[in-house]
Amino acid sequence: MSHSYSVTQLGWSALFSQQLALEDLQAAHPARVVAVHRSHVDVLGENDAANVVIPPHLFVPEGQVPLTVGDWVLIENVAPRVLKVLERRSLIARMAAGIEQRRQLIAANVDTLLIVTSCNQDFNLSRLERYLAVAPEGRVEPVVVLTKADLCANSGEFVAAARSISGSAQVIALDATSGDDVPCLEPWLTSGQTLALAGSSGVGKSTLTNTLLGAGEQVTQSIREDDGRGRHTTTSRQLFRLPGAAWVIDTPGMRELKVGSIDAGLRATYLDIEQLAEQCRFRDCDHLNAAGCAILAAVDAGTLDRRRLDNYRKLQRESERASRTLREQRELERRWGRLHRNAQRVRRKDRGRS
Repeated sequence: MSHSYSVTQLGWSALFSQQLALEDLQAAHPARVVAVHRSHVDVLGENDAANVVIPPHLFVPEGQVPLTVGDWVLIENVAPRVLKVLERRSLIARMAAGIEQRRQLIAANVDTLLIVTSCNQDFNLSRLERYLAVAPEGRVEPVVVLTKADLCANSGEFVAAARSISGSAQVIALDATSGDDVPCLEPWLTSGQTLALAGSSGVGKSTLTNTLLGAGEQVTQSIREDDGRGRHTTTSRQLFRLPGAAWVIDTPGMRELKVGSIDAGLRATYLDIEQLAEQCRFRDCDHLNAAGCAILAAVDAGTLDRRRLDNYRKLQRESERASRTLREQRELERRWGRLHRNAQRVRRKDRGRS
């Protein structure tokens, strides 16, 4: 990207203006992060595109990059360097895959999360519930997009299954390669709005991004014959401007969406189970084998799917583990911040003596 944009075109809102003091505006200017690297970020702003450095003091413990695509930052006027990271309006995050208990930032200041899956073997209700729980926790509107509808004789069955678990989230089936299907996404493509695409590898995220862009910005590969899935193509997150002046973030395919602390997301995604829990005979019902448990009664009666309940419990356990980990990380970050502030005070005193 080589064009400059007004902050309004880039998605600026009153939330960000409220965070700026007069001295901030005198020392720096706002820009939006479009790509993140190890020690620097690519940004867009009214001063055109730039590559700027992340100063060491902004890194959190263990060298974790404190920024993600979609973040708003202040860039120093005198040097290509991040001065300040602005508070986010929304944030999509997960816990790092594998045994590592570390939060991984996916995209910030997103308005809509397009949860992309396909009308074939990749379709999985439990995985969809994971994404649906992450969206409200990050204060993002979820929309389920079912690709490869043109290659499926029974796409209506996939739509019905997705709607059965999606609550108020809209479900759309389309051919990701067809520009004729783009209008169904227009409600989320208005000027200044930001969409993020998320889903497994090969479900058509990059293909859909290309179609929305109207150009081959993202590389795509053909579908494998054996399982009907596309090959993994996107390897990093990047912010793209769409012809209608909205912005889109295509994310790499996720082998595993390991959720973080998602209490609000669980309540929103499993509202039916939460409401059943209120009908249990005992307030401290464990919903495992207690007498008078409304949740277990619903399973026995066939009005609540056992798979859905098992997935709810699994996500609850992951969320509880992540909550403990995040509390520990925040305490570590507070200590790190205190050490940094103390070091700055010592340096200032030393300079005053010299």
